[in-house]
Amino acid sequence: MSESKKLHLTAFMRPVSLHTGAWRYPGSYPDANFSLAHIVSFIKKLEDAKFDAFFMADHLAVLNMPVEALRRSHTVTSFEPFTLLSALSVVTEKIGLAATASTTYDEPYHIARRFASLDHLSNGRAAWNIVTTGNPESAKNFGLDEHVEHSERYKRAREFYDVVTGLWDSFADDAFIRDQESGIFMDPEKMHVLNHKGDDLKVKGPLNIARPVQGWPVIVQAGQSEPGRQLAAETAEVVFCSPRDLVAAKALYADIKGRVVAAGRDRNQLKILPAAFIVIGDTVEEAKAKRLHLDSLVHYDSAIASLSVSLGTDASEFDPDGPLPTDLPPTNASHTSRAGVVKLAEDEKLTVRQLAGRLGGYSGLAFVGTPESIADEMGIWLSEEAADGFTVAFPFLPQGLDDVTQRLVPELQRRGIFRQDYEGTTLREHLGLPRPRNQFFP
Repeated sequence: MSESKKLHLTAFMRPVSLHTGAWRYPGSYPDANFSLAHIVSFIKKLEDAKFDAFFMADHLAVLNMPVEALRRSHTVTSFEPFTLLSALSVVTEKIGLAATASTTYDEPYHIARRFASLDHLSNGRAAWNIVTTGNPESAKNFGLDEHVEHSERYKRAREFYDVVTGLWDSFADDAFIRDQESGIFMDPEKMHVLNHKGDDLKVKGPLNIARPVQGWPVIVQAGQSEPGRQLAAETAEVVFCSPRDLVAAKALYADIKGRVVAAGRDRNQLKILPAAFIVIGDTVEEAKAKRLHLDSLVHYDSAIASLSVSLGTDASEFDPDGPLPTDLPPTNASHTSRAGVVKLAEDEKLTVRQLAGRLGGYSGLAFVGTPESIADEMGIWLSEEAADGFTVAFPFLPQGLDDVTQRLVPELQRRGIFRQDYEGTTLREHLGLPRPRNQFFP
């Protein structure tokens, strides 16, 4: 591994923890999703730890959950991202501010204007997470009876990106003269009218705000489907993804980076940051015990429903405190999903109750151990080109966040694979990304 290669860390903060039992963990703040005071304390700790960005994902509808899960989960609601990040821009100076915004259920002019505003408010720290919106319930909140078809969503997203970036380039960087003596505020010769007319979008422009501080806010993309990977290769500068293990991560990394090169881009100008759920203890055994206790806080009725979906069969009849049966009935559900659940139960010797809690809580990639053991794993992912860093999901707050910022980060710094301090002021500088040239005013 090159001595100069370092991890990038962003914090996944919508809601403050993805684990559905997090709000019940001893010492946690049950109201953290809707407490500005708590969230301000979180982002200040993240900035002190030199995280690249605070990542505010979003949903446009209450998630499709069984009633029992809906009753008991804190993950269904949170603040609207732009309102929150605008407030947080005032109490921070360096950490990036990333927000999700949908290309399916919004308009390019709105998106371009909001992100340009956030970039100016934060002095160059904004990032746009492009999503096409996966939850079909969202359609019903925007005048539609059915969700827009998958391929159509991605086709619109690609054109949407072109329009938004074109609107960000409406003005040359030096278009606003603001000469009080001559009375000239802006040079109209340095304003571009987009006049976009495409298959899905028609936008005249120009944007009614100066070019963003970063040129363009950083572009993040989260799709892992075939069209999602291609969209990332053509447009993204950061990929937020969720491979389950090192082998899958290396394959995804190689595929997307290869597509980036095929698209005529520099592979180093796209950072791949898998989601990583981190639980820290004084020993590996203690960390695993924390994880098991956290999973146990997911109500069994909710958890067993999640397990049933993953297995493609009704798991409510299984012995909760026994092992997963080996004679599962045939299913038409995803065989890959079922195989992954069976392997998890075997590898960790989980009872049905524990397995259900895992599936009902958070079942993605997790690093569970001591600061040293987790730093070992992260170093391997970095050196073996499985990741350029991680999007950290916290198990519970504030303690889970404190464990990462006060225990793991110093260990990563000691090993020389995470920054000691910010070297710039913009998110692009944190990520080592160039400032895009203006398409219309070279």
